[in-house]
Amino acid sequence: MDWGTELWDQFEVLERHTQWGLDLLDRYVKFVKERTEVEQAYAKQLRSLVKKYMPKRPAKDDPESKFSQQQSFVQILQEVNDFAGQRELVAENLSVRVCLELAKYSQEMKQERKMHFQEGRRAQQQLESGFKQLENSKRKFERDCREAEKAAQTAERLDQDINATKADVEKAKQQAHLRSHMAEESKNEYAAQLQRFNRDQSHFYFSQMPQIFDKLQDMDERRATHLGAGYGLLSETELEVVPIIAKCLEGMKVAAEAVNAKNDSQVLIELHKSGFARPGDVEFEDFSQPMNRVPSDSSLGTPSDGRRLREETCFGVQGWKLDIGCKGGGKCCGGEGERSSLLAHNLMPSRHLPDFCPCPPPLSPLGGPLPSALPNGPPSPRSGLDPLAILSEISKSVKPRLASFRSLRGSRGTVVTEDFSHLPPEQQRKRLQQQLEERNRELQKEMDQREALKKMKDVYEKTPQMGDPASLEPRITETLNNIERLKLEVQKYEAWLAEAESRVLSNRGDTLGRHTRPPDPPASAPPDSSSNSNNGSQENKESSEEPPSEEGQDAPIYTEFDEEFEEEPASPIGHCVAIYHFEGSSEGTISMAEGEDLSLMEEDKGDGWTRVRRKQGGEGYVPTSYLRVMLN
Repeated sequence: MDWGTELWDQFEVLERHTQWGLDLLDRYVKFVKERTEVEQAYAKQLRSLVKKYMPKRPAKDDPESKFSQQQSFVQILQEVNDFAGQRELVAENLSVRVCLELAKYSQEMKQERKMHFQEGRRAQQQLESGFKQLENSKRKFERDCREAEKAAQTAERLDQDINATKADVEKAKQQAHLRSHMAEESKNEYAAQLQRFNRDQSHFYFSQMPQIFDKLQDMDERRATHLGAGYGLLSETELEVVPIIAKCLEGMKVAAEAVNAKNDSQVLIELHKSGFARPGDVEFEDFSQPMNRVPSDSSLGTPSDGRRLREETCFGVQGWKLDIGCKGGGKCCGGEGERSSLLAHNLMPSRHLPDFCPCPPPLSPLGGPLPSALPNGPPSPRSGLDPLAILSEISKSVKPRLASFRSLRGSRGTVVTEDFSHLPPEQQRKRLQQQLEERNRELQKEMDQREALKKMKDVYEKTPQMGDPASLEPRITETLNNIERLKLEVQKYEAWLAEAESRVLSNRGDTLGRHTRPPDPPASAPPDSSSNSNNGSQENKESSEEPPSEEGQDAPIYTEFDEEFEEEPASPIGHCVAIYHFEGSSEGTISMAEGEDLSLMEEDKGDGWTRVRRKQGGEGYVPTSYLRVMLN
């Protein structure tokens, strides 16, 4: 069934239907265009969302990127970003394959429809023109017939009229004959025109218009088919990205399953493990004994001349070992020279240095002063003031620093050093290892470049037309210089790494072995090994040694006073045996093995350290609690 046969008289209906079809095509194109705008806006918002939550710092500079939780979140963001890319691809495909194609096709359909209907209207106009000509010939034939009949009646009346002349009769007969002839011609013309119109009308209704209607039907069917294909493209475009979107969703699922809580805990340990040894036990301070204790020759902490241990060695604020000058020239603090040394270090103003030997009691491990006598105990024989009052006066100018966790965390103002000594031991070791690996890679790269330049130079020497060998000399020289520089840096970082690893192993060994050995060495640093005391009666000029600066400390726990003075030859005052193994990892200390015989060079001054000499040579301080001492 076709339109030309079944709808031969529905020209206006077909015109409206074809127009509706083109309007529907345009509406669909507009719908897809707005759909692409929605997809583009959706993709843009997704990308903005991903950009908002994506870490700003590079992964190598962001410690949080090492956690599986963060890595999974970043992977999810990347998958969402890929998903947004697929939405953009959908929008692009819809815009190109649907909007542009269907809009172009719609214009073609409109032109074709216009052409067909123009052809149909021309055929209608021709048919109508033929019909008008038929009507004109028909009216002329009718008029001529009436006039011929009238002329014949007039001629017949004159012929019967006896009063009419022969001329009038003849004239009437001629007029009737003429009108009859004209009527005959009009009849023939009308018959011909009628025959022509019938032929044109038959052609119009049975051939010409059915062909036009069939063309319109074909055009409309092609439009509908194309529109259906456009409908299909909407789903096909979605189906094309479904596999990739499924991979994105699968990637999100994998990222969710990749979260490893245990591994994150281990990563946190690796990132922030300081390598420090745990603090030792706080020693018991006996406040029940007065400051003026009765000397005892059997006590290592009391010198043979009966002077108070507190006068022999006094500890200042912040856990540093202070030598406060004694104007009277007393041997407990080193006389006026030590007073000037204290002033030179700007430790405290001169107005706070007494003209007598106050010898304040030692500080507790938390930095606060510990009274050495009972509240009502007798004052020092060398001072008219109570020692606690003197210590309070000194504390007004020098604030104590608490050895708290906060002091181990460091501050933002920490100066970054090349050897990463500002970091905790474990982190320092890792950073040094990274730097060493990087330098080795650069060194290998430079060596490979040197070999390549040498080969190129050999080729130039064998084949001069390929290049001048002398032109490679600057590059070879530069490469050699870089190799030498990198070798020196590698050696430097290897030395630093070895030192850092020894510190880490030492701290690790101290931590692991704490349950099998006596309490840790005293919280105070060992005295400076460069100063000596002779049989406990010479001037005490020791100063605490500062441990290496490490990240995690606001300021060094100990501060050293660098003082130089002449060494006097000293002889052992006894001997001792090491009860436990000790690693002398800090400066001023010396290592010893369990059961090793040592020479006693200086007794414990109350700070928990004893200076000894090994038989193989070398002097240093070791914890008194690690020794069994026998005096000469």
